[in-house]
Amino acid sequence: MTADLAQLHSWHAAGWRGLRVGVLGAAVVGFAAADTLVELGCDVLVVAERATEERATLLEVIGARLALGDAGAQRDALRAFEPDLVVVSPGFHPDVPALGWVEEAGVPVLGDVELAWRLRDKVGTPAEWITITGTNGKTTTTQLTTAMLVAGGLRARACGNIGSPVLDAIREPDGWDVLVVELSSYQLHWMSEVSPAASACLNIADDHLDWHGSAAAYRAAKGRVYERTRLACVYNVEDPVTEQLVRDADVVEGCRAIGFTRGVPRVSEVGVVEEVLVDRAFLDARLTSALELTTLHALDEAGLAAPHVVADVLAAAALARAVGVEPRAIRDALDTFRLDAHRIQPVGEIDGVRFVDDSKATNPHAAAASLGAFEHVVWVAGGLTKGVDVAPLVAAVAASDRLRGVVLIGRDQAAFTEALARHAQGVPVTVVPDVDTEQVMPLAVEAARTLASPGDVVLLAPAAASMDQFTDYADRGARFAAAVRALPGGGAARTE
Repeated sequence: MTADLAQLHSWHAAGWRGLRVGVLGAAVVGFAAADTLVELGCDVLVVAERATEERATLLEVIGARLALGDAGAQRDALRAFEPDLVVVSPGFHPDVPALGWVEEAGVPVLGDVELAWRLRDKVGTPAEWITITGTNGKTTTTQLTTAMLVAGGLRARACGNIGSPVLDAIREPDGWDVLVVELSSYQLHWMSEVSPAASACLNIADDHLDWHGSAAAYRAAKGRVYERTRLACVYNVEDPVTEQLVRDADVVEGCRAIGFTRGVPRVSEVGVVEEVLVDRAFLDARLTSALELTTLHALDEAGLAAPHVVADVLAAAALARAVGVEPRAIRDALDTFRLDAHRIQPVGEIDGVRFVDDSKATNPHAAAASLGAFEHVVWVAGGLTKGVDVAPLVAAVAASDRLRGVVLIGRDQAAFTEALARHAQGVPVTVVPDVDTEQVMPLAVEAARTLASPGDVVLLAPAAASMDQFTDYADRGARFAAAVRALPGGGAARTE
């Protein structure tokens, strides 16, 4: 028997009880899915390559079964279980053997976000959803939007790819007015029925091509964020691809296209006029007037004045305004908002050289934004490039004449060294050898300090993922900051 998805559109639907559900993945999202499904009365089998001891114990405690093994073993375990429905964690590629069998068997598949959408009425009136994606800036924009909603008096919760599964958010007993859902391209791949109040794709640049297979497939996945949006599709005026994705989307009648730009806004846009952020979209007199949201000076005071962060602020403001948040609340939220660690975070200054941690810049698009925020830079770069060509980034930053030197770390150094040899021949380059994790950042920071002069910024903006040498981007950034503090004169380096 396979599940009839048409009958499974509510937490209270009778069809969930006794349903046999396979869950692919035993990490945070997989566990949230299993926990949810067991609570619904389903018979649950979790299949995965590995699981932590703690999570395996918890799955046993809640009453879910667990089968661990390689890709073939996962397929065999799922086939033997004969599921009526499969829920897939975001990282599982569609062509893994388990999903190949699922397709052949005609078993329906849901992603975790789609499952949460169907179950969002558990605690009463469902929350509105605001969905956010983009190659870069998703987490910051999600946090900004949530802060603006809260300042406007709404009970709002950030969730999704930001680290807290949507399935946990929809089950919290007091409920929410609005869920602000950050979505990765992986999650969007599996999403088909979500209908948010407002949505945004912040930007598009090649990323995760090793997973999606092509730039076109990656862009198509990102574009799904706009599907079925009811009030406002927010796009980046400076990134025409995002506007085209809005044009291509099948939205609810009456939904508006709202642009954000760091330039002067046209009607139905938010933007900047003479260092004032303004709204020309959500007011009746938008043909002739604009509403002040905040100023660049105020953003600078809050550490939010880097150009790409200003863009995130504008996108968040548009999303908040779409659901009725007043400009005063947006200003209040921005006065107290602070960026997370590892996002253009100053970590020290020694002899006139500033050290900045933007370890979150895990792809060329993010690194380009970070590099563009500073006049003279010694660039610490490298890691796992995920199949993305770094040469255009290297060519662009070399042409800007801002590079004072480059320090390369990580596994995929060859992509950087070849591009630097072609496009930045006069720029000194130091390559950190393949050493133990403990040694990588001390060597990199010492090399960067040698290349830097007073007034320069040593910037960790790797343009690559971190898992070749570090646990994650946060571990990479923390080790960078620690290495700065260990330099002579670095003991007073900032650690907040």
